[in-house]
Amino acid sequence: MEQKVTSPVLKGVIITLLLIVFGLIIYFTGQMENKSLSYSQFIILIGGILWSCLSYAKQMKGNVTFGNVFAHGFKTTAAVAALLAVYTFIAVKFLFPDMVDKALEVAKKDMESKNLTEEQMQSALDMARKFFVPIAIGYILIGFAIIGCISSLIGAAIAKKNPQGPFAQQQM
Repeated sequence: MEQKVTSPVLKGVIITLLLIVFGLIIYFTGQMENKSLSYSQFIILIGGILWSCLSYAKQMKGNVTFGNVFAHGFKTTAAVAALLAVYTFIAVKFLFPDMVDKALEVAKKDMESKNLTEEQMQSALDMARKFFVPIAIGYILIGFAIIGCISSLIGAAIAKKNPQGPFAQQQM
């Protein structure tokens, strides 16, 4: 009897929903300037990918290899990155268009401490406004892929593995 395994896409949806809720909490509480809180989304991602890898190995009763577990974790990562990129586009363009302004205010405060002229700051902010959505989506896709890859490697390394050969189940 084949063991039922939770798909990486379903796990990706669960992790994405957690990340969206966390992001909405940060947004609605006005904590977008709090960098450490914003970066803690990566803890949710890492924990989610590790959970995905370990639960996959457990559902397969340890009959997995390092590569199987890594692939499962990376598929989950790909699902999270794709879903979050779509959500980000929809959120920035339609749901919360003021999010761009808030992010640029935070960026302006950061630039003011770097002794830039007003013209340099305005030029940088205009460029950031113009390319905000592609930069945000690229950041999600590349950043989450790198962190997800590392998390999948760790998950594959710590998952219990006891792979059986194809003839291990046969009776003599």
